[in-house]
Amino acid sequence: MNNISFPKLNIAFDIDPVAVGFPPLGGVHWYGIIIACGIILAYLYCSNIAKKEGEKSDTITDIVLYALPVSIVFARTYYVIFSWESYKNDLSSIFRIWEGGIAIYGAVIGAVLTAWIYCKVKKLNVLKIFDICCLGLMIGQFIGRWGNFVNCEAYGGYCSYPWGMSINGNAPVHPTFLYESLWNFAGFIILSKLHKKRPFYGYTFFTYLSWYGVGRFFIEGMRSDSLYIGGMRVSQIIALVCVIAGICALAYFSEKHRRKTKNYTIKK
Repeated sequence: MNNISFPKLNIAFDIDPVAVGFPPLGGVHWYGIIIACGIILAYLYCSNIAKKEGEKSDTITDIVLYALPVSIVFARTYYVIFSWESYKNDLSSIFRIWEGGIAIYGAVIGAVLTAWIYCKVKKLNVLKIFDICCLGLMIGQFIGRWGNFVNCEAYGGYCSYPWGMSINGNAPVHPTFLYESLWNFAGFIILSKLHKKRPFYGYTFFTYLSWYGVGRFFIEGMRSDSLYIGGMRVSQIIALVCVIAGICALAYFSEKHRRKTKNYTIKK
């Protein structure tokens, strides 16, 4: 049981990470329930969009079924690689995922790789499917961050603002889980609007990379539990790569689309 309060807002309450207990086996945690809800809502939304765009109803179902286990493995592997000091003396702990230790970037990499392979095997338009699936990723990300809130994790350094969050009576900190959740929610609203009028396949996905990368870069800088490589935050490096890749891809495909449209107009 943890006590969470927002001192300057006079708000305080207790929250138990375990939703339903099954002693001595542990129980069902709110974190898992929240993540599951995010996945289900993302799946339903993407399935609906795919259907409207003429894709087979099984396409999104298949991708989710394949991507889920792969994403879990990648999320754990990513975390272990950049936290190797905590695992090198007890290799069996690598497999005790229930003790915590997964990373969203690893999960996203696993999901994207799985979707890419699936599309190649099924001979589907990769960028078209990526456009649809990234909307689901945003849903899962803005909902999933609330799992961090329940677990009292993924928070930042000292915060003097009114929304500073205190955990178990400690000094107020930045609720970075909330910052990222709101950023992802705003991104979902914007992307869902842009998606309807996207000029070319890949537009939604590359915009997602840029949007998420910008937000994650700055929010990660506030966090107190970042993974490091050397003296640099791993997530900030990857976020910067996402931003650059997204912008470059948008510029390239926009120019390609412009030339194609121009040539079509001239020939017509």
